[in-house]
Amino acid sequence: MAKRDYYDVLGVPRSADQATIKKAYRKLAMNFHPDRNPGDAEAEKSFKEAAEAYEILKDEDKRAAYDQFGHAAFEGGMGGRGGHPGDFASSFSDIFEDLFGDIMGGRGGDRGRRGADLRYNLEITLEEAFAGKQAKIRVPTAVACESCGGSGADDPSATATCQTCGGHGKVRAAQGFFTIERTCPTCSGAGRVIQNPCRACAGSGRVHQEKTLSVNIPAGVDEGTRIRLAGEGEAGLRGAPAGDLYIFLSIRPHPLFKRDGVNLHCRVPLPMTVAALGGAIEVPTLDGQRAKVAIPAGTQSGKQFRLRGKGMSTVRGAGRG
Repeated sequence: MAKRDYYDVLGVPRSADQATIKKAYRKLAMNFHPDRNPGDAEAEKSFKEAAEAYEILKDEDKRAAYDQFGHAAFEGGMGGRGGHPGDFASSFSDIFEDLFGDIMGGRGGDRGRRGADLRYNLEITLEEAFAGKQAKIRVPTAVACESCGGSGADDPSATATCQTCGGHGKVRAAQGFFTIERTCPTCSGAGRVIQNPCRACAGSGRVHQEKTLSVNIPAGVDEGTRIRLAGEGEAGLRGAPAGDLYIFLSIRPHPLFKRDGVNLHCRVPLPMTVAALGGAIEVPTLDGQRAKVAIPAGTQSGKQFRLRGKGMSTVRGAGRG
């Protein structure tokens, strides 16, 4: 039986980019994987067919050869080692790393050494949310060790290649169709081991202490707003990148005003005589000023009046509620 066109197998046009091809294969691989379809010969056949197509189309050189010569380009071993259309284990491992690489530490040596992200909860008043402010916060975290400059070694040049990973910072383990790649447990992804660890940080390249930071809170922020400070999380192991600090804002309830998006609501007591005969009253505003409101005769309890431009600031500065 003649082989199906690889593009038809994946359900993509010949002009498809690599992202589209990978997405299509990922979907097929998950649908037809033997673990999901035990004993289903047709599903296994479809799984291998999709893997074969992806193995060729994911490689630009092999794809160009296929586009020109079709399946004949790979007959008689023309694909070379690692290029055999049936090498679906390596194809599926690409998708497996996409799905689980972050959890297993499978991408890049620094991923396993990068500092952790931190969360800080900050409560502000409604007035501070209206006007914005520059806040000072103190965050307990891990910072780069000053004694060794974050290297973790008394002498940064006195290191040796890690014997476990051969200096790659990652180790692989094959399990059936899967090839799991994770951060080397011996060197924590650095690829080298320290011969004389720094005494101040015990070779980690970081120490725990409290750090003072200045945070710019823009005017108009709302409950639950998240502010990200890149690189202000925990320092990474032995000079690896630091994590990020995420500040989550909460707004303290106000005794007079209730917020509704960019609008503010305020309940104001009204004398019976003013409600019956009409008149004018002064009401407070969040910016500390007072505004006059004309009350028509016969006003009923619960009547709403709107003061334009006297509500909350907006984060992008487009007027007020």
